[in-house]
Amino acid sequence: MSMTMKPTESGTAFLLTPVSESADKIFTLEQSDDEQRWIAESAATFVMREVLPKLEAIEHQEPGVMPSLVKKAGEQGLLMIDIPEQYGGAELGLLTSAIVASSIHEASFSVAFGAHTTIGTLPIVFYGTEEQKRKYLPKLATGEWISAYALTEPGVGSDAMNLSTTARLSEDGKYYLLNGTKQWISNAGFADLMVVFARVDGQRPSAFIVETSWPGISTGAEERKMGIKGSSTRQVYFENTPVPVENLLGELHKGYKIAFNILNIGRLKLGAGAVGGARTALDLAAAYTTERKAFGKYLHEFGMIQKKLARMAAETYAAESEVFRTAANIENARRGAGENTEQVFKAIEEFAIEDSIAKVHGSEVLAYVVDEGVQIFGGYGYMQEYPIEKAYRDARIQRIFEGTNEINRLVAAGTLFRRVLGGKIDLMNRYPAIEARIKSGEALPAPGDEVPAELRAAVHAVERAKDVAIYAGMRVAMRYMQALENEEEFIEYLANLLIDIYASDSALARAIQAIRRGDENSALHSKLAQLATWLAHSRIRLNLDQMIMTYFEPETVSEELARVRAYVGDYLINGVALQRDIAAEVVARKGYPLPHF
Repeated sequence: MSMTMKPTESGTAFLLTPVSESADKIFTLEQSDDEQRWIAESAATFVMREVLPKLEAIEHQEPGVMPSLVKKAGEQGLLMIDIPEQYGGAELGLLTSAIVASSIHEASFSVAFGAHTTIGTLPIVFYGTEEQKRKYLPKLATGEWISAYALTEPGVGSDAMNLSTTARLSEDGKYYLLNGTKQWISNAGFADLMVVFARVDGQRPSAFIVETSWPGISTGAEERKMGIKGSSTRQVYFENTPVPVENLLGELHKGYKIAFNILNIGRLKLGAGAVGGARTALDLAAAYTTERKAFGKYLHEFGMIQKKLARMAAETYAAESEVFRTAANIENARRGAGENTEQVFKAIEEFAIEDSIAKVHGSEVLAYVVDEGVQIFGGYGYMQEYPIEKAYRDARIQRIFEGTNEINRLVAAGTLFRRVLGGKIDLMNRYPAIEARIKSGEALPAPGDEVPAELRAAVHAVERAKDVAIYAGMRVAMRYMQALENEEEFIEYLANLLIDIYASDSALARAIQAIRRGDENSALHSKLAQLATWLAHSRIRLNLDQMIMTYFEPETVSEELARVRAYVGDYLINGVALQRDIAAEVVARKGYPLPHF
């Protein structure tokens, strides 16, 4: 790395920092440098020229097609972005690799690419010994070798640390003998190397670098999947597989650190990939509305279709804003931590809440956009010859990958409370003032000149939402205390609030920044942020209602509902006019209306 920077924000800063201040700090795609733009364009061009012409072969898993594409990506320099220069990499960092992830818009290839570059490579980048890095990273950087990540096991599902695969030290002390079965392993059909997790002496899992040419390794048949059909997904079997002791990755019995830390990065990159998928699906749908006629009019002339196009664009804009805000914060924090691995991952873990939000929101926005895309195509959207059908099937896995969205909601809300109790997030001291405001009905003052006039109502709505989310969440937490972890419905409501607040906050901060900068698309930024906030505001009110009705003391529910509803208030805009304006831009540009390389 050529430079050291400090984080622009601390973790969960969005909850306590006014939007107008965040606008001065956050990274947006519009700030990308020439190198990042060039690499993103290179990745998109690679997919267009090399991957998309082979879609039929990919879908039918013709032998050799996918591994050859991954290797070609290596020849183009797309596999080395996160690898340090001294091991044959480009060392361009997480932000650049997230931008690239959003540019690879073919799902099966994206899975193979991501399994190799993220969960299959980063454990060695961060936890490998010098010898391990010298031996393996140059091969992974070029695509000479393809990697995989073997964590999940049959019957375990989301409880990833409840593993039964074992690693027993051989009598001569030179090898660990692996025995067990791994399930749903991406790239298993052609991987040269795997990062494998197993228990030694019945203790917490350890991680190992395993070459697939070693004895005792076999794979099952390719899984028959709903989507991402072209990616390799198999069971992997280990039967007394000898792993040299020097291939232990990280510390003995501390593989959980590797698993959880790498999953945080994987979640963020999944969010970035989902944003790219949403943009592509919107491109398909928008183009179709300019070609297809019904009742003598083009589809884009119908109000209901305009509503769909505008909402698809606004929801994508919010997800895009939060994903790259988070990626830049993590990259800056990582660089500021220096070369100490433990310090690096403490810096990365600072944004665990935002990582989970990016994964959940990104995957759910993608699901929404592809669903509406199929609806716009109508009956043709259900036919395999139209690419929106494939996009619909491929998108479904994203809500399951890298920890289900349910697990990630638990992570986001649970991490928040642990940090509050540990004093890392200053909600305890801020709560009394927030409570006093809400109980007195004294609303926060409306933003002034620090916020552009057209965004003041939206910003005011988000700042009020932050107050009521803190108020309601803290009230329930103080009532249930240690039993809170059993109240998963409350945790879901709270996570939903965090998701919509972070998305709205990020969209508005980006739009404010665009206006301050004099961006030529600033008016469009503003409209997208307003619509995204308007849509989120109704969900915020619904989740607050559910939280209060379920978890407040029964005798106080009516009073508290009235109090919170009055405080959070309305965000009043002419939604139809806004949607028509945005839809017109989407149609004119035949897709996502802002530049994305």
